[in-house]
Amino acid sequence: MGMLKEFKEFAVKGNVIDLAVAVIIGAAFGKIVASFVKDVLMPPIGLLLGGVRFTDLQYVLKPEQVDEAGETIAAVTINYGIFLQNVVDFVIVAFVIFLAIKGINSTKKKKEEAPAPPPAPPKSEVLLEEIRDLLKKN
Repeated sequence: MGMLKEFKEFAVKGNVIDLAVAVIIGAAFGKIVASFVKDVLMPPIGLLLGGVRFTDLQYVLKPEQVDEAGETIAAVTINYGIFLQNVVDFVIVAFVIFLAIKGINSTKKKKEEAPAPPPAPPKSEVLLEEIRDLLKKN
């Protein structure tokens, strides 16, 4: 029973819930960025490069063949166009995460820069100062 209680305390902590929410939002954001790159960004770039579709870019290692039974054997290819598209996805996601972390860090710095009031001196020090001042007067 002790282990179950510890797990419950761990799972209900704010950090674990925050992490779960971040993972879900991150997955959704990744899909949005992938769609943005595939459907919005790459077509104009391909058009500028002469009507190239990046997902069609590939290097054929072994062409498609038909075997003796009449079945088609798929070509062996290196799909570098899809790789390039994934690299662009990664760069965009990494840049957005960089901006988010930079924003978070700047708010932390502002909180740290706020000057804290000086700590009050201990009572014994205050009493000694009062005694010193009284002795100076006499």
